[in-house]
Amino acid sequence: MNTLQSVPTLGTHPTAGSNPGRAETRGLLANATYDLLVIGGGILGTSVAWHAAQSGLRVAMVDAGDFAGATSSASSKLVHGGLRYLQTGAVKLVAENHHERRVLAKDVAPHLVNPLTFYLPVYKGGPHGAAKLGAGVFAYSALSAFGDGVGRVISPAKAAADNPALRTDNLKAVAVYGDHQMNDSRMAVMTVRAAVESGAAVLNHAEVTGLRFTGGRVTGAELKDRTDGTEFGVNARLVLNATGPWVDHLRTMEDSGAAPSIRLSKGAHLVLKRKSPWRAAMATPIDKYRITFALPWEDQLLLGTTDEEYTGDPADVTATESDIQQILDEAAFSVRDADLDRDAMTYAFAGLRVLPGGPGGVESAKRETVVTEGRGGMLSVAGGKWTTYRHIGRTVMDKLEKLPGGGSAEAMENAVPVKDLVRRTPLPGVANPNAVAHRLLVDREPGVRMDPLTARQLATHYGSLSFDIARLVNEDPSLGERIHPDGPEIWAQVVYARDHEWAESVDDVARRRTTLTIRGLDTDDVRGRIEELLKQR
Repeated sequence: MNTLQSVPTLGTHPTAGSNPGRAETRGLLANATYDLLVIGGGILGTSVAWHAAQSGLRVAMVDAGDFAGATSSASSKLVHGGLRYLQTGAVKLVAENHHERRVLAKDVAPHLVNPLTFYLPVYKGGPHGAAKLGAGVFAYSALSAFGDGVGRVISPAKAAADNPALRTDNLKAVAVYGDHQMNDSRMAVMTVRAAVESGAAVLNHAEVTGLRFTGGRVTGAELKDRTDGTEFGVNARLVLNATGPWVDHLRTMEDSGAAPSIRLSKGAHLVLKRKSPWRAAMATPIDKYRITFALPWEDQLLLGTTDEEYTGDPADVTATESDIQQILDEAAFSVRDADLDRDAMTYAFAGLRVLPGGPGGVESAKRETVVTEGRGGMLSVAGGKWTTYRHIGRTVMDKLEKLPGGGSAEAMENAVPVKDLVRRTPLPGVANPNAVAHRLLVDREPGVRMDPLTARQLATHYGSLSFDIARLVNEDPSLGERIHPDGPEIWAQVVYARDHEWAESVDDVARRRTTLTIRGLDTDDVRGRIEELLKQR
C-alpha cells in the first residue's frame, strides 16, 4: 500500500495526557511570577530549566523558534571525549568529557546515546604518524578507564573490510577508538519533557520583544507568540539569557551600551545516502588541528564539519555551495569517490558555534562556556556542547546560587542546592532500546505486525515512550502506515509530536521530531499531509 495516498484523521481531539494548548500556557506564563525565566531552549536553556525545576524553582522557558531549532540541532551528533583536546594537553578536560559521555550512555539516556567505533586513518605524508596516533588513542581510551576497549592500531586491510568506502591509496595504518553519538533534536525534546515533568512551564515560537525592569533590574520579558501574534509578558525574579548566537542581541536589550561578549564560527554538514556498509565512523586529520568526520548516522552518511568565522545574521546561516564543496573535498582524503556522489546528498545544514570574544582565528579559540552578568542583573550564558550539557546546567545553577542579593537571592532562597540534586536523573523513556524494539515486535494485536525498521527507529528515539505511540496505532491502525515508503517513520509519530512534543510547524515535525528532512523524504505531499494533521488539534 502506498502510504501517501491517504492521511489519517485521528487527532481531532488531543490524546490523553497531552500538553496544554498554547493559549493555556500563555495564561500560565502571564499570570504568575516565576523564580527563573530562561530565554532560549537550546543545549544550555533546556539543561538549566531541567536542573532548576528539579531544585524546586518555579521555572519558565521560552524560545523564539522551536526548541533546539537553531545551533543545538545542527551539531555533529557526537557525544565524545574530545580526542583533539589531547594535543593541547587538556587531559583533565578529556577525562571530564569521558565521564559525562559514559553517564549519558549508561544512566541518563541509553535509549538515545549509542556507542560508535571510530577509525582514524594514517596516510603517507599526512599531518600525524601512526605511532603518535596510536599513542594518542591509547591515552584517550585510558582516560575513559578503557570503558570502550583499548585504543589501538589496526591494518589497512582490516579497516577496509569493515568500511569498504575507505580510501586505501597510501594508507599506512588505522588507529581505533570508541565514542558515542546521538540525535541532538531528540535529546533536546526529551530534556524539555524532563523539565516539564519536573514542573517547568515552556513555550516555543515565543519571541522576546523587550525586557521588563523593576528598579533598574531585569524582572521579566515581553513576548509575542509567533504562531498567532498574541502579545503577553512573563514576570520573573531572575532572567537567564541562553539565546546562543543571539546572546549579545538580548544583552543590548538590557544595556544598549553592552560590549560584544562572543564571536561566531560556522560549522556546516552534509547528509548523503549510504552506498556501502559503514561499521565504524571515520575521523580524518586534515591538518595539525582539524579533523573531518564521516559518520554512519540515521542510516545515512553524515559528513563535516567546517570551522570559519561568521559575522552575518544568525537566522540566515546556511550551508553554502563552497561549504558543500569543502566538505566533499576533505571527505575525499579518506572516502572513495563513489561514496561521495553529489546526487546522493539528501540534506545540508549549518550551525553556529558560540566562542569567547578575543584575538586570533576561530579555529584556535577555546571551546568554553561564556557567563556574564549584566547591569540589570540578567545572567547571560553561551557556548557549550551536548556531551557536557548536564554539567553546564549544574554549573549555571551553582552560579545562580552564588549571585549576591537582588532577585537572585529571593529566587534561590528555597531552592534545593545543586550539589544535593540527584546526580544521574534519567531522561524520559529511559530503557534498553533492544528490549523496547523486541516488545514492539511481539506485543501486537493479532494480525497486526510492526515493521522491524520502524520498531528500531521508535526504540532509539523514544525509548519506553514508544509504547505510547504503539497505543495510538492500536486505536487507529492507519497511523501505523509509513509516512514515506523509503523511511521508517509512521503517522502516529506526527500525532505524538503534535500532542506531546510541542510541534507547531511542519519543520518542527519533519526536521526535528523525525528524520524525514535529513533523509530527503519531506516531499511536498508529505509536508502537506503533516500540516493537515497539525491542524487537527
